[in-house]
Amino acid sequence: MSAENVTLVKGIYHSLAAGDVAAAVAAMSPAIEWNEAENFPYADGNPYIGPEAILGGVFARLASEWDGFHVEPEQFLDAGDTVVVIGRYAGSWRATGAAMNPQAAHIWTLADGKVVRFQQLVDTLAVARAMGTA
Repeated sequence: MSAENVTLVKGIYHSLAAGDVAAAVAAMSPAIEWNEAENFPYADGNPYIGPEAILGGVFARLASEWDGFHVEPEQFLDAGDTVVVIGRYAGSWRATGAAMNPQAAHIWTLADGKVVRFQQLVDTLAVARAMGTA
């Protein structure tokens, strides 16, 4: 099942890059637990439970507060029911115009063909600098 899990996670990134949020959400369990990295600006809602919470608490904020925000996945690590993605974020904070390009890692946990848990890890200092808060 692990090859299928990597394919599913790759599909999420592809869907988000194409602007197809509905397809990305379709890969998530209705009870998904989503955690942003400690000290990331959207960690204030941790844990986000369910796709609607993620849409409002994370995705909508990314779209409204950043210009050109996107994830650049570089490596997909197959760990069975867990897929680890290593890459970078890119985008500019609207309020300052400052760009960021920090390292990031995403840990996806899957069960029965759906994402049941997500954990973000990111260089939060680089994000805070772009936001003008560090």
